Amino acid sequence: MTRFFRPVHAAHYLVAAATVIGAGCIGSNNAAAADLMVRYDQSQLLRLPRPVSEVIIGNPSIADVSVQGGNLLVVTGKAFGITNIIALDADRNVIQDQRVVVDQDDRRTVVVYRGEKRQTYTCAPNCSPAIIVGDDITSFDALNKAVQAKRTTSNPNTPTQNE
Repeated sequence: MTRFFRPVHAAHYLVAAATVIGAGCIGSNNAAAADLMVRYDQSQLLRLPRPVSEVIIGNPSIADVSVQGGNLLVVTGKAFGITNIIALDADRNVIQDQRVVVDQDDRRTVVVYRGEKRQTYTCAPNCSPAIIVGDDITSFDALNKAVQAKRTTSNPNTPTQNE
């Protein structure tokens, strides 16, 4: 029995395979090529084509922005998630509407589970506890108090959380 290869059938198979692969990506949390990727508790620079007058943050609990020198934004990841930043000029025209994805640097992170309780460590190169939203509340609060005490000790003029 002789089989003939038909280019038309091969093209149909390629289209079907591409459709199945593409459908798997729809609705996923994958970042798009134009997204600004920011690591949790780190900053990323975003340079705009012209000076900004106002910045709107979709969800300020996910990312924070400060304007440096007119057309340079410093975007800081505050919590895991996706939000957007809209930069306006003095005439309230949109300069840029940028989606921001805040994620974790998994290469330097170790997560320990004890039953339902979770605690996260940053390991670069030695492991130290990290303050990550979603960790065990007892560990989170203890670490947060230690960080606040260190901040107050190193700079007595820094206001505490209760002020």
